[in-house]
Amino acid sequence: MEEPLSVNVFDTIVGTGKSISGINGQFIFAQVIMDCLLRLKYTQTDKAELIDRCKAQYEGNIEELNNVLEFEKYYSSDKALLWYTRETFLYKTVNAALRKQDIHMIFLFREFISDIIHQSKCCPIKHPLRAYRGQRMSIDELKALKKMCSHFISVNSFFSTTTDDQKACDFLDPSNTAINTEPVLFKIDADPERVPIKPFADVSALSEYPGEYEILFMPGSIFRLESIDRSFHGRIWVIQMTLCNDDEHEFNNVFLFMKQQSGSGETNLHTLGKIVWDMGNRVLAEKYFKRFIEQLSSEDILLVDLYKDLGKLLSQTGKWDESIEWHQKACTLTKQHSLISRSSIDMESKSLGRSPTENTLY
Repeated sequence: MEEPLSVNVFDTIVGTGKSISGINGQFIFAQVIMDCLLRLKYTQTDKAELIDRCKAQYEGNIEELNNVLEFEKYYSSDKALLWYTRETFLYKTVNAALRKQDIHMIFLFREFISDIIHQSKCCPIKHPLRAYRGQRMSIDELKALKKMCSHFISVNSFFSTTTDDQKACDFLDPSNTAINTEPVLFKIDADPERVPIKPFADVSALSEYPGEYEILFMPGSIFRLESIDRSFHGRIWVIQMTLCNDDEHEFNNVFLFMKQQSGSGETNLHTLGKIVWDMGNRVLAEKYFKRFIEQLSSEDILLVDLYKDLGKLLSQTGKWDESIEWHQKACTLTKQHSLISRSSIDMESKSLGRSPTENTLY
């Protein structure tokens, strides 16, 4: 386990009056974007694009291309954890996208990520446990992590651990003397009775490798970083963390902001586009707005606000002519719906035997 650890830090010292795009912005938006994506309906267009991208990425790699084809033909949601724990392109590509916070790749993989989360809920843990993870970490990563002690951190990718400390230590290969790296052992205390913010599960029974006693934490899991110290014999660094629960008062404003951004129930590409726009990614916002337009019928009332937002967005990027076109489309569609509404009122009034302007209230 030597993948870089990708985390966002939440500083509880920052006042509640600070801008949402300030010091805790990355932490908060990582939670918001994942929440939105996992409630967004998946389409065949999304899957086709995902498969095409994977084929392009592994061009020339016969073994992985065969895995991509197998995934395309035979994948089903009840096999999500089996696919994830296999040593194929999926594990590598999904976690790389999550670590880098590559929003569009996460968007394309969202059904697979959602399937893993839902299947993990079928493997509930009933008692408190301690999980371990051994890996080598760059000196720079370790220094950065030390500065986060006593803070909350969210891990962006899936976080694989084991209840067997010896198996975790087996990943700390003493013969591996990579320059500028240090061996570290994570010790994580997790209590399911405290209702964690993100689920965690014993996935051993559904894993390709059941003997590893794997405990899997979901993307966006939040931990309190308790301490980072040398082990008693001084050979490794021990990183102590505690999984956070959903009643940590420090996160009340975070969850309130999430609800304000994406509401509840199913989300759509308009919502996603506005979130990435707020994050400063105008190119991706435009992409999602236009993708949603392609999914809607030309007379859908949802297009009015979508056209307006697209026009406003394009004006911010200097595309003035195109911006005006979208605003004009919004006006035209608004008028069409006004006429339709007026016509419906007229028809209803006639069916009641009076003119639409007649006042029958005395």
